[in-house]
This record gives sequence, C-alpha cells and structure tokens, in this order.
Amino acid sequence: MNPFIIKLGGYQKPVSVHNQAAALFGEILRQRLGARVEFQLIGDVLELGRKSGDLLPMVEHGELSLCYHSTVRFTKAILEFRLLELPFVVKNRATVNHALDAALGDFLKRRVRESTPFRVLAFWDNGIRHLTNSVRPIRTPADCRGIRIRTQISDLHGEVFRTLGFDPVPTDIKEFAEGIAIGKFEAHDNPLTNIYNFGVHHHHRYITLSGHFFGASALSCTEAQFQSWPPDVKDAVEAAARAATALQRRLAAAQDTKVLEKFNPRDNEVIHLSAAERAAFIEAVQPVLAKYRQELDPKLFSYLE
Repeated sequence: MNPFIIKLGGYQKPVSVHNQAAALFGEILRQRLGARVEFQLIGDVLELGRKSGDLLPMVEHGELSLCYHSTVRFTKAILEFRLLELPFVVKNRATVNHALDAALGDFLKRRVRESTPFRVLAFWDNGIRHLTNSVRPIRTPADCRGIRIRTQISDLHGEVFRTLGFDPVPTDIKEFAEGIAIGKFEAHDNPLTNIYNFGVHHHHRYITLSGHFFGASALSCTEAQFQSWPPDVKDAVEAAARAATALQRRLAAAQDTKVLEKFNPRDNEVIHLSAAERAAFIEAVQPVLAKYRQELDPKLFSYLE
C-alpha cells in the first residue's frame, strides 16, 4: 500500500517558530502512522518563486496538503476575521489563545467551512506587531505622517495606517524584504522575530514597540482533503496539529525577549512607548475601531475581553 503523502507549506526560514512547529507536526505524524505516511515540509515557498498568497491556492489545487498562513487571507470571504485585524483589540496572548481554542475559534472555523473550501485545524501565534522605520523615531501618531509603510495584504490594515498618517503600500512578503533593502518602503510592521529573521533591522534603524496588532495564523487544509483521509490519519493530523500549536505558541511568546537582546544599540534604537504615548496611538485609531464595532457582532469583541 502506498503511503499517504502529506505536504505542509509555509513562507518562512527553517529557524522560524512556524517552521519549527511544522517540523514537529511531521514528527508526530511519523510517530503515529509510521511508514503509512510520507511527510514533506516545504517551509519557504518564496524560494520556489511563489508568494505567500499562493499558499491557500496551492492547497486548494492539491500542490500542498495543508499550509500555515496569516488569517488576513480569509478576511474578504469571512468578515468576522476583521476582529483579528483591528488595532489594540487583543490585550494579551493568554486571552486571545484561550478564545481561539474555545468559542471564538470554533465560530471562525465553522465560518471557514461554510464560506470556503478550507478547514482550519489550528490557530497559531503570528506575533505582536511593532513598527520599524528608517526616517525618525516614532513616539506619537504625528511622527507617522508622510512615511511610506509596507503593509500586509489587508484593506483594514491600510485603513489603520492611513488614520495614523502613514502612506500604506500593501505588499506580499515575497517582495517586502527587497523593497525595504532598496528603500522602497521607509517603514513596515512585523513581530520582532520577523524583523530580525528577515533582516529588516539592517535597513531600519528605529524600532517602536507599539504592539498595535496581534497576528494570527491558521493551519489549514481543504475540507475535501481532510474527509479523504481514513479515521486514523485524521486523528493523527489533529493530534499533530495540537502538539505543533502548543510548541509554536511557546516559541512565539519566548521570541520577543530573545530578539530584543540581539539588536545592537549602535545600529538600532528600540523605542519603548510610555503609557501616555501608547494611549495617544489608541486614541488616534478610535474612528476605525468605532466603525468596525458597529459592523461586527459585539459578542466577538467580548471573547477578547
């Protein structure tokens, strides 16, 4: 009998917390299924000339069995995912992880199955996002004015950054590192681990610990793919997803401290906002929050309180 071939795709380097978790996913499958499974990790599709935005289509068309990806990829089909794109709504990792493992996660997974061909196996920690730039220290919303910023492919993120005074340019991660290196983008936002692993700190001196967004990733396959697996393979995949998620979240939480220690003060100025400075950013984005509080079910917000 031929083994089940399970290919997991991603868009990061081997050292990333995502790919460390993906590697554990494969190890759990091998432990549970032995020779019945052949696991392949395609950890960085960017090296194949693909974009991170190609991951879900690659899964849908059978090039991959599953992938991890930013949940912003679901927002156009499922408006409720906007909750996870709003600034300063997520207060801490413990609360959002609990919500994504319970009622909020169950709701979003159901909406994915209802509205797309996909099935979410788990939600991962895509990091608390901070600002970097090459122009000046950013301590207030006024400091953001006129600075060209690379953003994720998210209309809502663009709306937030325009409200702060930035000039947002949505760009896939495949192009963003080169764009930063050549000065196309004067600013960008990312978790500290990505700021370091993608070498942004070599080009952007100023790193503001704004914590404006929390990013979530989804580990997804198609519903058809999941249902095609025998019961024991489904069980192994779900067990592997649970183990990988626990590891990924532990690593993600630990990365912030580790990465901060790696920045050289001669090359990078790390800006810690005071409570008053952070409050000014929160106040500046209130029009965006007010708009989406009217559009989204208030119950969704209650999950994160």
